[in-house]
Amino acid sequence: MDFTFTEEQQAVVETAKALSADVAPDGVPSPALTPGAVAEDFDRALWSRLADADLLGLLVGAEHDGVGLDAIALCLVLRESAKVLARVPLLENSAAVWAVQTYGGDDVKRRVLPRAVRGELVLTVAATGRTGHDPAELAVTARRDGGAWLLDGLHTAVPWAQNADLVVIPAHTPDGRTILALVPRAHDGLTLAEQYSTSGERLAELRLEGVRVTAPDVIEADDAWDRLRDLLTTGACALALGLGEGVLRMTAGYTGKREQFGHPVATFQAVAVQAADRYIDLRAMEVTLWQAAWRVSTGADGALPTTADVSVAKIWASDGVRRVVQTAQHLHGGFGADTDYPLHRYHAWAKQLELSLGPAAAHEETLGDLLATHALG
Repeated sequence: MDFTFTEEQQAVVETAKALSADVAPDGVPSPALTPGAVAEDFDRALWSRLADADLLGLLVGAEHDGVGLDAIALCLVLRESAKVLARVPLLENSAAVWAVQTYGGDDVKRRVLPRAVRGELVLTVAATGRTGHDPAELAVTARRDGGAWLLDGLHTAVPWAQNADLVVIPAHTPDGRTILALVPRAHDGLTLAEQYSTSGERLAELRLEGVRVTAPDVIEADDAWDRLRDLLTTGACALALGLGEGVLRMTAGYTGKREQFGHPVATFQAVAVQAADRYIDLRAMEVTLWQAAWRVSTGADGALPTTADVSVAKIWASDGVRRVVQTAQHLHGGFGADTDYPLHRYHAWAKQLELSLGPAAAHEETLGDLLATHALG
């Protein structure tokens, strides 16, 4: 594999950095963290700028007004967005349009993709469960009804559902398959209840009672859910990496200025060693991320399925980002607990990313199962 980024990918990074330059990571309080506060959880202005810069169509082909790049490019942008805790559904929207681009029929592509690229249509994915690779984890069932599907069940903790126009909902069928249904947020039989994440961001509980979805809006490909889940998980690893890098940079700046006994605390050996350990964590998170993103982008064959590399990346991302923010809290002292200082927001987001799409333990279990199933000679 070649981890050298192409000119197009490097240009995407520079664009993402420019767009993120004026985004304040602690610009909006979260109601779950600040009682009585009302937060606007979707940065519409940034979303419009992302659309104008063609960053909402990274995984969409040129025939539908997209850029036609790959998961690596998406992860590069997600990495930059997480450094400022950008409040936009870039990961979920991009993954959903990728699924439509890859598996959808011509009609749904024409209806969805150009509008999504322009930022006029927002999509999200109802991804729940420990790792999502076991159909039994899906709480929504689907049964045929003539030329359509009827969905029943419950999805909890769905990100961005309150703001999305379309939700990609995985559901399991009586014969053990998993389908993906594109369901409008305002749809007969679909109700949303307010929830909040560990980070205080807005989520939704989706309850489906006889939700009827016509065949063109249903993806029935056998590998669609697994590949979509791998893309979402890899994107979550990119977010964890960017967040961790932002936190370590913040910590370096603070310890370089904070003095004790007449010297910056960054010059103390105990502080330097802890920061160095976290830097090593970030580099391990980075190399496993690019391995996973490369496998997701190319579908390259390996001794183990792509999911194995994705699980390795998520193990490092979950454990690594937790250690980074914990060390940052420790080295910041009292400032680390000050809600007027942005570190507490990073810590809350890190905990959410650690658990999102499966914690390290769940992916260790998945990896063990894959190793047992695919015995290596």
